[in-house]
Amino acid sequence: MNTKNNLDNEKLPVNKEQNSKDLQSELPEKDSAVEIPQTETPAVEDTEKDDLPGTGEIASEEVAAEELPEEAEQVVDENSISEEVVPEEKTTPEAITEEVSVEEKDSEEKTVKEPEPIEVTEEEHSTIDYDLDDGNGVADTEDEEEEDTDEDSLTDDPSVALLPIEEIVHNLRELLNSENPKRKDVDEYKNQFYRSLRNETESQKQVFLSNGGEEIDFVGKEPEIYTEGKELIQKIKEKRADILAREEAEKEKNVARKLAIIEQIKVLTETQGQEDFNKIYQEFKLLQQEWNDIKLVPQEKVNELWKSYQRYVEKFYDLVRINNEFREYDFKKNLEIKTELCEAAERLNDEPDVVSAFHQLQNLHQEWREVGPVSRKDREEIWNRFKEASTQINKKYQAHFEQLREKENENLELKTALCEKLEAIDYNQLKSVKDWNNKVKEVLEIQTLWRQIGFVPRKWNTKIYKRYRAACDFFFRSKNEFYKSLRGEMEENLKKKIALCERAEAIKDSQDWKNTTREMIDIQKEWKTIGIVPHKYVDSIWKRFISACDYFFEQKKSHTSSQYEQEQRNLEEKRVIIGKINQLDTALETEEALTKLRELMDQWYEVGHVPYKMKDRIYKEFYEATEAQFDRLNIDKAERKLEAYKSTISDMAKSDNSRGQLFREREKLVRQYERIKNELQTYENNIGFLSVSSKKGNHLLDDMNQKVDRLKSELVLLEKKIRAIEEEL
Repeated sequence: MNTKNNLDNEKLPVNKEQNSKDLQSELPEKDSAVEIPQTETPAVEDTEKDDLPGTGEIASEEVAAEELPEEAEQVVDENSISEEVVPEEKTTPEAITEEVSVEEKDSEEKTVKEPEPIEVTEEEHSTIDYDLDDGNGVADTEDEEEEDTDEDSLTDDPSVALLPIEEIVHNLRELLNSENPKRKDVDEYKNQFYRSLRNETESQKQVFLSNGGEEIDFVGKEPEIYTEGKELIQKIKEKRADILAREEAEKEKNVARKLAIIEQIKVLTETQGQEDFNKIYQEFKLLQQEWNDIKLVPQEKVNELWKSYQRYVEKFYDLVRINNEFREYDFKKNLEIKTELCEAAERLNDEPDVVSAFHQLQNLHQEWREVGPVSRKDREEIWNRFKEASTQINKKYQAHFEQLREKENENLELKTALCEKLEAIDYNQLKSVKDWNNKVKEVLEIQTLWRQIGFVPRKWNTKIYKRYRAACDFFFRSKNEFYKSLRGEMEENLKKKIALCERAEAIKDSQDWKNTTREMIDIQKEWKTIGIVPHKYVDSIWKRFISACDYFFEQKKSHTSSQYEQEQRNLEEKRVIIGKINQLDTALETEEALTKLRELMDQWYEVGHVPYKMKDRIYKEFYEATEAQFDRLNIDKAERKLEAYKSTISDMAKSDNSRGQLFREREKLVRQYERIKNELQTYENNIGFLSVSSKKGNHLLDDMNQKVDRLKSELVLLEKKIRAIEEEL
């Protein structure tokens, strides 16, 4: 006989919550987190309870869709499966599902007509009181609780190519027209849609800004195709909600059907005489098949229905007289199948994907449940083997979620600290454009850190994000209000600078070199006293002004062509110095050689200008010669940069407009120094925060320490450069 189909035990139904939440479309960036599973342990109430070697437990998992696979399984505890041993005095053999041959049917019919019972000493009942993902009793996991998602909570994934908006909207139409849109597909194309919408808005903003608009005045215009996309997303959400509602109604109908089946099996167990057992047995099998075909029922009624069904199935088998030879054969085949299931469960321990291994284990548990009993002498051993393999997988699965829980709590601490830092900004201290610009850089750095931090626990997700968003919004609203208050002043400054440009342009062609030079310098000094202008005019007005100044001084320089012969002599003198540098005695001690090298470099700086067309070439020869000696003497790069910069300053100091050029160079270095100093302060503040509140932020802390060291080195070099300019002045 074929006993692989010997399945009289009902497949354990699975029922998971199906909640459809509204999909948001307005909240900005939002993190989704993993809610770590909490274990529930309902009591196991089965017949012959005292004979159970284990008890059943239910461990439920709720897993956020953004963090984990779309299906959330329930943890199977090591005792989540129990083998029920029925006492010898009450024998309840498993149901027979195989087809019976003609000879066997005849034999069975004769046996059934015999009133004396056949002693059956073994029976096995597998009672698994936890959910298995076999589709029996639950909806597809893609129809589980849906998270509210919006435009900003969907993160860009550079590895996923962005489809054209027309194709995205087409796919949304297809989903709407499909019979049952899957959540995975909906999320995928909704993510694509909002990424495209974000890009469209940014493109409009850039065009607006390039046309001279102020960022604060920008208002995006939503194309019709994006409006259609939002409507499609809303309709899909409503359609999925309607599907879920219909499924809930179907579950209630299925409860009534299963109760009717239980009642019919109860009637069969009360049948007396059993003259035509085969007919009764076939009717029983049809009821079992009908039971198995019913899938969805409410979660809260799963165990109650199953226990009632199992009780009357056992009573039915109390009436069945199966000969010992068939039963032993059935036990043997069942043992072979369960041994294969044990081996499959043991192989799952090597599966690198813990979640996948857990899901596969659920299928093995369902297969185990479908297999009939084994003999009493093998029952405990084979069960313990299967339970041990299951325990290993469940421990790994639980550890996986514990790690997620720990990481999310750390992320919550980091994000809370960032919110506190934003809320602690003292707006009374932000009184100048420079103050606001420095603080904007600091806030942008905080926003970068926020995006680098992962998910937080689900119950804190919305709360912490709203707190962060409120602090950021308040900061940028305050900044915009400050700049609005300066608009009148900036417009007045623009008029003053335009007037200076006109004065510079009016005298740039003058050949009264002495007086015009003095006037041009006065204009430059007055320029520095004027405050900021509107941002969109900063570059254009500066270029206009510096062009007029540079034109005048270049013309003046060209006029002094009488210096050509001196420049030729300077060129030859510099070549001689380069030769001496290249031939520097290698036998000298390092200090002595370095002193000699610096003397030669000082001589180089003291030599005047060379012909303009030879300036770059002769300097390149000088640079290569000094670099070779520096390499030989192991002089660090910063010192080399400073020495090279001194050469530039020396050349600048000998020009006709030396003071003007040196002042401009110094101003540039001072601005650069202040910028780096503020940046350094921001990083040091962040390091102080991470050192206090971060448990596992060592990698980020190391990166920041490296940036701090680099910035400090740059500040030291800038200080030396500024002092070098001041010495020339």
